[in-house]
Amino acid sequence: MKNRFLLLIGLLILPSIALNAQAQDDHDHDKPATATSSAQSADQHDDHEDHDEHGDEEAHDDHAEHDESESEVVTLTSAEMAEFGIVLDTAGPGRIRNEIVVPGEVAVNGDRIAHIVPRFTGVVKEVRKRIGDRVRTGDVLAVVESNEGLTPYNVTALMDGTVIDKEINVGEVHQGDRPAFIIADLDTVWVNLSIYQMHLTEVQTGQSAAITADHGINYENGVISYVSPVVDEHTRTSTARVLLANPTGKWRPGLLIEGRIATDAYSAAVVVPKSAIFHMDDAEVVFVQAPEGFRAQPVTIGRTNHVNAEIVSGLEAGQTYAASGGFTIKAEMQKGSFGDGHAH
Repeated sequence: MKNRFLLLIGLLILPSIALNAQAQDDHDHDKPATATSSAQSADQHDDHEDHDEHGDEEAHDDHAEHDESESEVVTLTSAEMAEFGIVLDTAGPGRIRNEIVVPGEVAVNGDRIAHIVPRFTGVVKEVRKRIGDRVRTGDVLAVVESNEGLTPYNVTALMDGTVIDKEINVGEVHQGDRPAFIIADLDTVWVNLSIYQMHLTEVQTGQSAAITADHGINYENGVISYVSPVVDEHTRTSTARVLLANPTGKWRPGLLIEGRIATDAYSAAVVVPKSAIFHMDDAEVVFVQAPEGFRAQPVTIGRTNHVNAEIVSGLEAGQTYAASGGFTIKAEMQKGSFGDGHAH
């Protein structure tokens, strides 16, 4: 009897346990679904934020690209170009000289120098000219009292020029064994270029030579008029001489210079002056004129000398460009405007 009662109780409890287990399973099954839904919602929210951020970035990039594109053009009026010294030219063929670079020194023109020696020994009574004075032919330089008869006589200039040395003083007895004055005509000077052995066969009279004394800022062009037939035993160089006009006196004897001798020349399809080439954004550029304004056109440079450069690519024959005065255009591009809005 007791066993039957226990069996009956077990049969009543088992369905309840099964129902609870099923309910727990259903509840546990619902939990992941809810989490998945939340994750999907979060992902959609993140995607929405990413889309917004991406859209903002694209808008910013588009704006930046627009600004960059706009800043690449500089518009200047004809009056402004004239004011800033901007000179236009048309790209086309030209010739570029091969050059060798040599050191040199300015010297007095040896054909225009006079050593003034008193004719008679005597006591110096007057000295009228000093080093640096300009004199003309016949000017009295000094007065000497001759020992023969104690007669004073004038020591005069034999040519127009500048006194560059003086070896005479009042009260001394001048023996006439040395020049009392040295006068040089400095309206022209010699430039003596040192030619090393490796270049001796390339240098000859008649060749052009560009001379500079200020590290290439300014050049003076001349022609080689003489090449020494001997090599100096100490320097192992020969001398090539250029005659330069010197009306302003800027070529002072003793001045060290650099010379560029043109040995030959070659033709190129597009040649521009080096003053037209600028370095911007890790590239060499030429400022090309277009209907909307000046643009910085990247170019590839070929052979060059101190004046011109060959353009291998980037600039076509017939294009108009700024041959000089490009510093203004470069500054305009870098700062955006002059303050009244020239760059666009």
